[in-house]
Amino acid sequence: MTLDVQVDDVVRLRKQHPCGSTDWVVVRVGADIGLRCLGCGRRVLLPRHEFRRRLKTIVTRSEKPPLVLPPTAAR
Repeated sequence: MTLDVQVDDVVRLRKQHPCGSTDWVVVRVGADIGLRCLGCGRRVLLPRHEFRRRLKTIVTRSEKPPLVLPPTAAR
């Protein structure tokens, strides 16, 4: 399963955060996924496999187009 989340996407995780919120905004995409709680503002980093396991749904998508890098010249 490919994971196509982008920065500024709002996602819903399976378990509730202690503040009561289940929605998070993606603030970083890389080897880890950075999330910020929409209830209290807490920031966490989850490894991709952990994020994929905890993800329930993507609530809203970012309005920005995905970053596509141009192909590099062969050396």
